[in-house]
Amino acid sequence: MTATLGDHLSLIDKLLAGLFPETEADDANGYGGPHHRVCVLWNSRDFWDDDGQAWREAEADGRARLDALIAALAPRWGAPVEIDLWPYLKASIDGEEVPEPLFSLSQQFVSLQAAWPVRDRDRWLALAVGQADKELPFELLAAVGRGPVPA
Repeated sequence: MTATLGDHLSLIDKLLAGLFPETEADDANGYGGPHHRVCVLWNSRDFWDDDGQAWREAEADGRARLDALIAALAPRWGAPVEIDLWPYLKASIDGEEVPEPLFSLSQQFVSLQAAWPVRDRDRWLALAVGQADKELPFELLAAVGRGPVPA
């Protein structure tokens, strides 16, 4: 994907304004359900045949995209908070029910590196960049959920 910062911001605005799916559903851009929507803003190539150079470049590109989004969104809602996803992963391992999208996100990411409440819409927005495994692509995701920012 060669999406620009403007493309990312436009998609985030659509996510914040859009309706949540009535049932759990996947599509080409992500997944969602009655109280959430997660969208892939950017992804890298995979790293099955990599000497490490492409991995380092993709990690840096993903982080730069995340930093640019944080810089663009902070004037709207202030400094973001980081959400540690380990408690959600541990809870799911222990057999506790974890609400979406935190269940799915905790399976792939260590944290949501930037999260904001969007109070005028009773929603929260979070951004994360990472990869599910060392051979898989990096992904930059935007997650929108109903209610306050998860603790």
